[in-house]
Amino acid sequence: MDHLGKLCAEGKDAALYLWQVPTDTEARERIVTLLEAIAAEAAGQGRREMGLIVDELLPAARATPSPQQVDLLVAGFDRLMKLWQAAKSGLM
Repeated sequence: MDHLGKLCAEGKDAALYLWQVPTDTEARERIVTLLEAIAAEAAGQGRREMGLIVDELLPAARATPSPQQVDLLVAGFDRLMKLWQAAKSGLM
């Protein structure tokens, strides 16, 4: 797994953690940091679509904790992982 894949996996784990502790401020800050790192790494690899997903997820990561925001984050990291996997398997 390359650096981008690791960032996506770590972000997905952090988002899933929020299901159990949605008000964990450190976890939310970590997700924002991961999203920013994903955007930078994806841009360096020419993966524009991943940057667009990050742009959608950042407001949710910074929003007041709610089940809807956690849902959006988990689904968004799923999308990022699928894009990364597709690129690595040569489907994109």
